[in-house]
Amino acid sequence: MTNPLKGQYHSHSLTKNFLPYAFYALLPIALFRMYFHPFSFPQSTPDQLPHNNSYILTSSSSSKEEEIANETRCDYTNGKWVHDKMGPLYNGTTCGTIKDSQNCISHGRPDLGYLYWRWQPSQCKLPRFDPNTFFHLLSNKHIAFVGDSMARNQLESLLCILATASNPNLVYRDGEDNKFRRWHFTSHNITVSVFWSPFLVRGVEKSKTGPDQNELYVDTVDERWGADVDHIDTIVLSIGHWFLHPAVYYEGGSVLGCHYCPGLNHTEIGFYDAMRKAIKTALKTIIERKGANGYGIDVFLTTFSPSHFEGEWDKAGACPKTKPYKEEEKILEGMDADMRAIEVEEMEAAKVNAKQFDGLKLEILDVTKLSLMRPDGHPGPYMYPFPFANGVHERVQNDCVHWCLPGPIDTWNQILLEVIRRWNIQSTREESKEHPMLARF
Repeated sequence: MTNPLKGQYHSHSLTKNFLPYAFYALLPIALFRMYFHPFSFPQSTPDQLPHNNSYILTSSSSSKEEEIANETRCDYTNGKWVHDKMGPLYNGTTCGTIKDSQNCISHGRPDLGYLYWRWQPSQCKLPRFDPNTFFHLLSNKHIAFVGDSMARNQLESLLCILATASNPNLVYRDGEDNKFRRWHFTSHNITVSVFWSPFLVRGVEKSKTGPDQNELYVDTVDERWGADVDHIDTIVLSIGHWFLHPAVYYEGGSVLGCHYCPGLNHTEIGFYDAMRKAIKTALKTIIERKGANGYGIDVFLTTFSPSHFEGEWDKAGACPKTKPYKEEEKILEGMDADMRAIEVEEMEAAKVNAKQFDGLKLEILDVTKLSLMRPDGHPGPYMYPFPFANGVHERVQNDCVHWCLPGPIDTWNQILLEVIRRWNIQSTREESKEHPMLARF
């Protein structure tokens, strides 16, 4: 590209005449770049700004590199819950998308202290979710949540946050319990969908009239969401709890084994390997389908969310705690750690596979530890409206798996948005290096 300022070394007159034309020639290019790759801006509240905010540039080259590194990388896995007087991001009594059994406030939960905590990562700050930043970054895009009821729980959290700034219009719903739904934000042409797919792969869920076990085909993706991948720009996968149920697994057209299937002539193999294969199949399908057509996609895999039953879930097990665990009170171990490890390992392997294609970004949404520390965030008995209105019952069913809305699960979406924002910053800087003239505008 010819340097538009070259004429200044020959003649002052030529420079004076040429510069205005150069400016008007570059202006539409700059506007074009800013429209398709907009700059991100930090949160306006000072105590919510990311650590070592890279928007404040210094004259030192090494300092710039350090700031860029801090701005684009952060481990949200480790940290602690700290008290936050600002409270929740939205009012649960006015958000129309919350599933009734997770609407703890409207169901009369009396203790509201669980709403006043925020996750503080060890290496950086996690900004409070700003709906306008989300709208800015995902304008004209489609984000889909795919998986089990935890995917739906996270989706409803996001919708409630966004509804504080713009009204989501429900444009599609289908299936029992509204398991397939789609919303549209006309203000920014953003589509938000949820796909019920508790295993990610093709399966037959057990029922009263069907088999006593789930039947899973671990090498075949569930096309109820797979068929729409070409029209999705950001996908958030979430599975785990349904793999604890009895199941028979199929691979390559034959029985692979089963998990808890007494009376059937199948090899007991547990559920860990089947879950690993299901995740591998889902990620591989997304990468190949999006990579083959040349379109990019952002892929997130939300890690396993531990439950907090004190006792057996079906034998009056409850989650009565009203505060988060402290660091020394709870460690990640056992099944919770194993489920998370499988998801992290498969995502890392998928990242390697995705390198053969352009435009694919994959990241683990590691929420296992931060969720483990929040035994106070579940509906508990308030999965039902005012469960103790007529006095204390001998036994009240508790939900210690899903999360109250508002509640700790809102943090999952804060991390999701922050990762997308940091990706945008990194992409913008890389493009500025390739086209330095555009970086001046």
